[in-house]
Amino acid sequence: MRRSRAANAENAKCFLNVTAAPRSPRNLPAAWDPVQSWRAGRQTWPGSRASATNTFFIELQKIGIYGGTFDPVHHAHLILARLALERFALERIVFVPTRLSPHKNDSVATPEARLQMLRSAIEGEAQFEVDDCELQREPPSYTIDTVEKLRQKYQGAHLFLLIGDDNLAGLPSWRGFEDLRHMVTFVVLQRAFTPVVHEYLSVDRRIDISATEIRNRIASGRSIQYLVPRSVEQIIRTRGLYREVTK
Repeated sequence: MRRSRAANAENAKCFLNVTAAPRSPRNLPAAWDPVQSWRAGRQTWPGSRASATNTFFIELQKIGIYGGTFDPVHHAHLILARLALERFALERIVFVPTRLSPHKNDSVATPEARLQMLRSAIEGEAQFEVDDCELQREPPSYTIDTVEKLRQKYQGAHLFLLIGDDNLAGLPSWRGFEDLRHMVTFVVLQRAFTPVVHEYLSVDRRIDISATEIRNRIASGRSIQYLVPRSVEQIIRTRGLYREVTK
């Protein structure tokens, strides 16, 4: 039976909407810049029909990765995560507690205690989750290993890596940095009261809360009310954490 012109046109329209599978971000040429594409919430990959014709688009899930010692997790962590989620239209934020960061000294609380506090802090937040992959590996923790793991978990996702402004100076020395910068979009969490100049996306919110301050307040017998979620404060009290002054 001969098809009508309308039916043929509809089939052609459906064909044009089919997108080719993206190539692995690990193999992307240096010219590809994911920072330029996040605003539209969609991405074309070099070498694909999408990038050649500007007609085919690949809709990507946008995931934020927020690594840290969280020793303890506090309201500044949560506020900045929420701001990043909203500003860049992320589907979720994945908090990744480190066992031992190669760029910092060892943590004060045990990995298990920090994981418990973090999980309690985000309980009820549908767009926040915790991944303990770094706690399952032998230390030290390298960000590129975590990103590789999460790329497998969220295949095809556009990953946004949230880092503190205190990490900017040492960023080029991170293991696999040249590969990493083509695998993720960096988002700098600007907490310092003196602006830091850089080339990345950022969330600017000056919040004068630090884990060091919280630990020292506990050690000196002062209140940490309103600095951490109530559930985190309860865990700290029950476990007897941070009773000694730290740096």
